[in-house]
Parts: sequence; C-alpha cells; structure tokens
Amino acid sequence: MEKWFNVGKIVNTQGIKGEVRVVSKTDFPEKRYKTGNVLYLFMPNSNNPIELTVKSHRTHKNFEILSFEGITNINEVEKFRDGILKVPESQQGRLETDEFYYHEIIGCLVTTMDGEEIGKVSEILSPGANDVWVIKGKGGKEILIPYIHDVVKKVDVNEKVIIIHPMEGLLS
Repeated sequence: MEKWFNVGKIVNTQGIKGEVRVVSKTDFPEKRYKTGNVLYLFMPNSNNPIELTVKSHRTHKNFEILSFEGITNINEVEKFRDGILKVPESQQGRLETDEFYYHEIIGCLVTTMDGEEIGKVSEILSPGANDVWVIKGKGGKEILIPYIHDVVKKVDVNEKVIIIHPMEGLLS
C-alpha cells in the first residue's frame, strides 16, 4: 500500500483564472510546486486522489499560489477547497547528510548527552537561517531547540532519538 505525505492544504481560490491558495506543509516548496510536478489531491471523505500537474507557482503573502494544467477558471477549482495535496513516498528525493524530512524528526525523543529526557519534537519552525525544533517538555512546557551543530549532536531517525548539548540557558 502506497504511503502518502502531506505537502499542503487548499484553503481558497485566488482570482478567477483557476488558481488556488495553498497553506504549505512541505519542507521543500520550491521542489514540490515546481512546474510539471504531479501532486495528488485528497478531498474529505474520499480515498481516490485527483492527479494534478502544476502549471504555475508563486508565493503571495503566506500562501503558495498554484495553478494546474487543464484548469482555467475559478469554477473548476472551487470544489478543491479543503482538499489536501499529497505526494507518494516514491516522490521523496534523497537528502544530504544531516538533512531530514519533517515527518522523520517530529515525534523523536530528545535527550541531553547526559541522558536526561527533555521531551518529544512536536513541531518544526523555519523562521530563517536554521530550523527550530519545538520540544513538548515535562508538564507541557515548550522548549525551542535551534537545529545547529553546536546544539544537536546526534539524530537517529530509525530509533527516533535526538541527542543535544544544550547551550547555557536553553532549557531554563
């Protein structure tokens, strides 16, 4: 059975020429939304995806704006609202050393080099130069860990464990 990965959600239409607004959930929007790429649209209460080929992509405010081949007006895309765009596992490319897909990191247990459990990664933020991993700590406290070599010492996605060397003040 094919495993699918969420790359975005269609939240609205954009203009009258068949474009849609997408809230992106992918690590690589420039690759996923590239002209010619095939995305699969899963609508609520349906298990049969609709195959869509990207015709154009641009970013506007906090949205990815997409159009698809063969679709030229708003009436054709209105029904896509609330649909989830996905790609099959076979479309995931190889990553460089020390690069990971978000779904590989989320859920990993984070410990210090001394073995102290900090919590599990619940979310990944991409505010700028490096990602920031949100750790759900004891008592529900959120701890922000920058993904930099000085802090993150080992990532084992197979064992779902991350070992960190916290900088002074990071855990307080």
